[in-house]
Amino acid sequence: MASSTLRVPGQANGAPRASSESRLQLKNTSGYSTPTFAGKDAQRAQVVAAVAAKGFVPAELVQLEVAWFYDQLGIDDTYFASETVEEICDHIIALFGAKVVAYTKHDMDRLEIDLEKIQRPSQPGDRDGALFIHTSPPGVTSTEGPGATCERRIDELFLDNSKPQHAYRLETFRSAGSISATASQQLRCYFVSRCQFPDSIPKPEPGKRTDIRAVSDKSFLERASPNTLEIYQSVMWNVEDRYGPVIEMFEVEGSRERRIVIGYKMGGTSHYFSALSDLYHFYGLYSARKYVEQFANGITIISLYLNPLPNSHAPPIEHSILQVMKEASLLYCLPDNPFFGKNPAAPGGTCGHAVQEATYAYCGWIFAQHFCNRLGSAYLALRGVLNETDAAHAEVLNNIKRRFREETFTRQSIEEVILSRPDIIRMLYVNFAMTHYPTGQAQASQLMPTLSYQRLQVDQPLTDAELYDRIRRTAGNKHELQIFESFLMFNKHVLKTNFYQPTKVALSFRLEPGFLPEVEYPRKPFGMFFIVGSDFRGFHVRFKDVARGGIRIVRSKGKENYSINQRMLFDENYALASTQNLKNKDIPEGGAKGTILPSLDASPKLCFEKYIDAIVDLLIPGQTPGIKEPIVDLYGKPEILFLGPDEGTADLMDWAAIHARERGATAWWKSFTTGKSAAKLGGVPHDTYGMTSLSVRQYVLGIYKHLGLREKDVTKVQTGGPDGDLGSNEILLSNDKTVAVIDGSGVLADPAGLDREELRRLARKRVMVSHFDKSKLSKDGYLVLVEDQDVKLPSGEIVPDGLDFRNNAHFRFKADIFVPCGGRPEAVNISNVAALLDAEGKPHFKYIVEGANLFFTQQARLYLEKRKVIMFKDSSANKGGVTCSSLDVLAGLALTDTEHSELMTFKEGGQPSEFYQSYVRDIQRKIGENAAAEFLCIWREYERLGGAKPRAVISDELSQTITDLQNELEASSLFDDVRARQGVLKEAIPATLRDKLGLETLMKRLPEAYQRALFASYVASKFIYTCGVRASNVDFYRFATGLAAKA
Repeated sequence: MASSTLRVPGQANGAPRASSESRLQLKNTSGYSTPTFAGKDAQRAQVVAAVAAKGFVPAELVQLEVAWFYDQLGIDDTYFASETVEEICDHIIALFGAKVVAYTKHDMDRLEIDLEKIQRPSQPGDRDGALFIHTSPPGVTSTEGPGATCERRIDELFLDNSKPQHAYRLETFRSAGSISATASQQLRCYFVSRCQFPDSIPKPEPGKRTDIRAVSDKSFLERASPNTLEIYQSVMWNVEDRYGPVIEMFEVEGSRERRIVIGYKMGGTSHYFSALSDLYHFYGLYSARKYVEQFANGITIISLYLNPLPNSHAPPIEHSILQVMKEASLLYCLPDNPFFGKNPAAPGGTCGHAVQEATYAYCGWIFAQHFCNRLGSAYLALRGVLNETDAAHAEVLNNIKRRFREETFTRQSIEEVILSRPDIIRMLYVNFAMTHYPTGQAQASQLMPTLSYQRLQVDQPLTDAELYDRIRRTAGNKHELQIFESFLMFNKHVLKTNFYQPTKVALSFRLEPGFLPEVEYPRKPFGMFFIVGSDFRGFHVRFKDVARGGIRIVRSKGKENYSINQRMLFDENYALASTQNLKNKDIPEGGAKGTILPSLDASPKLCFEKYIDAIVDLLIPGQTPGIKEPIVDLYGKPEILFLGPDEGTADLMDWAAIHARERGATAWWKSFTTGKSAAKLGGVPHDTYGMTSLSVRQYVLGIYKHLGLREKDVTKVQTGGPDGDLGSNEILLSNDKTVAVIDGSGVLADPAGLDREELRRLARKRVMVSHFDKSKLSKDGYLVLVEDQDVKLPSGEIVPDGLDFRNNAHFRFKADIFVPCGGRPEAVNISNVAALLDAEGKPHFKYIVEGANLFFTQQARLYLEKRKVIMFKDSSANKGGVTCSSLDVLAGLALTDTEHSELMTFKEGGQPSEFYQSYVRDIQRKIGENAAAEFLCIWREYERLGGAKPRAVISDELSQTITDLQNELEASSLFDDVRARQGVLKEAIPATLRDKLGLETLMKRLPEAYQRALFASYVASKFIYTCGVRASNVDFYRFATGLAAKA
C-alpha cells in the first residue's frame, strides 16, 4: 500500500507517473462485506401482513409495493436487519403515499420521500444513532426538500461533535433502482450508529505505531475488508505524523469510479462531510457509497465512492477528480463558505464559484471588513479643523471614528456586493492566481494540468490597470467600487500564501503593509500576516524584520461582543504591536503582536494551533511533493518570527515550539516561542521570577525615591489580582497600604488597608480575590463578586449588579498611587477619564504607573498629566517581560540543541542547572538596569523642560528616538567595524552566556540580521539613556569612539 498522501496530481508517492499502469488501483468491490440478513424472507412476510392490515395501500398492490421496496430499490441489508417490521411498514406506506401525491400533481419527478428516525438511549443498551432515507437525484446538491438539510444535520448532530469517548460512524449508499416505474429518483440511505470501541486502548510502544485494529469500532472491523484495513492503516499513520488532512485517491479496476479517502484529527474541521458533497457535485460527480469511520485514537477517516454523472457536460472524472482532491484541502479550511456553489443572487441565479474562487472571495470578504477605507475625506477634513490635543475635540473625533467603522462597510453589505457580482470576483481571482499559482517544477512534472490551471488559461488575465478600469466601469456605485478596490489592493500586497499548498489547516497570507492608510495607522509596520480559518481569523503585525511579541486570543462574551471584536481586531492588533515596538527599544527585536479571534463556539486552543501551523507554512520552504510544496515567494528572503505568551496562550507556547521543530524548523524552533516551560524546554517563566514586575517596580520605587516617600505610608489601588503574573508579583514585591484590588472575580476593598499577609497568601497560591478571608477585613472593608446582586456595602450603598460594579470600580477609589496590573485595553479613555476626578476636579490618584498594556489611551494620559498626575505609561513601565523574552530568544539562537537541553532544561529532581540560575540572575539585573535608566532619563527631561511636556509624550519621543537610531545603525557601516562590533556584543550579551560559549563562537552562530539588531539596540539605548533625548551628533561621536575600546 502506498503511503503517500495528497500527491501532486499526476504523481504517486511523490514521483512522476510514467503511465496509467503505475496508478494505485483497487479491485471493483465495495471494500466492505455486505451483511446478509438471514431473516429477511420471514420479515418480508410479516411486513406484507402489516401493510395489508393498515388498509392504506390497496390489497392488490400490497405484494407489488413490498416486493419493489425489498428487491428493486437496492437497499442494503443493514437497513432490514436494524429496523422493526412496524418501522419498515411505515416507510413503505410513506413511499406509496408520496407516489400518490406526486401522481395527483401530474409530476412524478416531484416525488419526495423523507423518512428519518433518531434514537437516543434512555438506558444502557439502547440504540444510539439515526436512520435517514430521502429521494436524491444523483450529482445534484438539493436546495429544497429533505436532501437540502439532511447531511448538514448529520454533521451537526453526530459527526462534528464526535470525540473518542463519544463518536459516531456513518455509512450511506444510493439505491440501485429508482423509486417507481414512472419516477427517475433514487433513494439515499444514511445509517448512523454509536461507535463501540475496545474497553481499553493500549498506547503504542516507543518506536511503534498505532495498530488500527486496537482502536477500531466493532462493526467496522466486522465489515471492512483486509484491503480497506490496509488503506486506512496507512492513512491513520500519516494523520498521526501530520497536522492537517491526509487525502488519497484510488482508481477502480474496470471502472471509471474513483475513491477518495480523507483522514484528519477529530475536531479539526466542521460540516466537512456535507461540504464534500457540494464539492463533487460541482464537478458533475455523484457518490454510490460513502463511509465515515471514527477511531479511538481521535482520528476520522471519510471514504467517497465517486462516479461521473451519465450524459453530463462536466469535465471527465479523470480530470475533475484531481481538482476535487486539491479543493478538498481548501474545503477542510473553510467548509462553511457562503460563496461556494450555486449563487441565487447572481444574474440568472445559476452562476457560482468553484472552491478556489469561493475561498478567495471569502478571504477577500474578511480583508475588506478590516481594510476598506472607513474614514474617508470627510473625517480627514474634520480632523484638520479640530485640535486632537484638546480633550473635547479628541472625544468628538474618537466617537465619529467609531461610528464610521461600525456603519460604513458592514459584513452584510460587503457580502451582498460579492454575491451580486461573481463576474468581477472571477476576474479578481484570476488576477490573484496568475501571480500565486505555482507553475514551475511541480507543474512541469505533471502529465496533465489541473482544471484550476486550465481555467486560468481560458480566462484572459488583465493587467492591474485594465482590471481596475473594468471594475470602475462596471461597479454599480461608489460603495461597490471601494469594496472591489480592497480586493485589488489585497492582490497587490500579498507576498506569499499557502493558498495553493496541497495540505493546510487554515489560509495564511504574508502581506506588504503599504496599503494601510496613514490617517488610521500612522507608523507603517515592517510586515504582517493575515490568517483565515473555518472558526477564527487572525493577524500578526511586526515593526522590524527581527521582532517579538505575544499572541493574544480575543474571547467574546456573546454575539454583540463578538461583532465588536470582529470590527476592532486589527486595530487592537496594530495598537498592541505599536506599543510593543516602543517597549522593545532596549532589545534587538522590534515590536510585534498577534491576535486570534475564535468564533463563539470554537475551541480557542484549536484555533491557536491552526494559526501557528498556517504561519509556519510561510516560514519554512515546502520540500515534500504532494504535502508541502514550494510556493511563489515575492518576498524572497528568509523570515523568522519570535512569538510569546499573551492572554489565553500562556500554556500553548510549548506546543508551538515543538510543532515548529516537527515541521522542520530545526534552526530556530527553540527561539520561535518564549514563555516555554522551564523544566521541559528551557524557557524562563516571567511569573516565577517576577520579570515583568521588576520593571514596573523600578518606576514605583523611582517615584518614592525622588519624592522622598516611605512605601508603607503610601495608599495604592491595583487592578489585576493575585491570580495573574503582574498582579501577584506586585503584591509580593510591595509593602504599601493597598486599599483596593480589582480582578476577574470581583472587587476587594478596605479603606484601612487590606491585610498584607492575606494578600501574599493569595498571590503565592495564584488565586483570585474571591478567596480572600473576609474575617481579615475591617468594619469598612468588603468583597463584591461579579455574580453578586443587590449587595449592601458597609456605607449603606446598594450594589445592584456585581459585574457592572467590577467593570467600573477603578473609577470609584482614591489613593496615592494607582498601578493597573490587568484589564482590557482602553479601560480609561477620553470619554470616561473625567470619572477619575472628584467634584472639585482633583484627581483620585497622585501617581500612576501603567503596568497593564494600553490600560489608558494617550488622550486620557494627557488629560491626567495636565491635572498634575505623575504618570508613567505602559511602554516604559511594563518592559521587564520583553527583556526576559529577548534574552530567552538569544539563548535559543546561540545554543545548539544538545547544549540547550543540557544547560537550560531541568534535570532529574527538577532542579535548574547552575548555568540556568546564573542566566536568570543576568536577566533580572538587565531588567532593573534598563528600567532605572529609562525612568531617570524621563524624569530628568521633564524637569529640564519645566513640566512643559507631558511624561507620556517624553516617553514616546524617547522610545521613538531610540528606535529611529536603531534603524539608522542597522543600516550603517558602523556594524562592519569588527572591533566596535566585538566591543558592543561583549557588553550586550549576558556574561553567563558569553563566558560559556565565547564571543567568537557566538558571533559565528547568531544570524547576522540578529547581530545587527543586537548591536544597534544596545548602542542606541545606552547612548540615549546616557546622553539624553536631545544629545547631539558630537555627543554620539564621543560615545562611539569608546565602543572599540571595550573589545
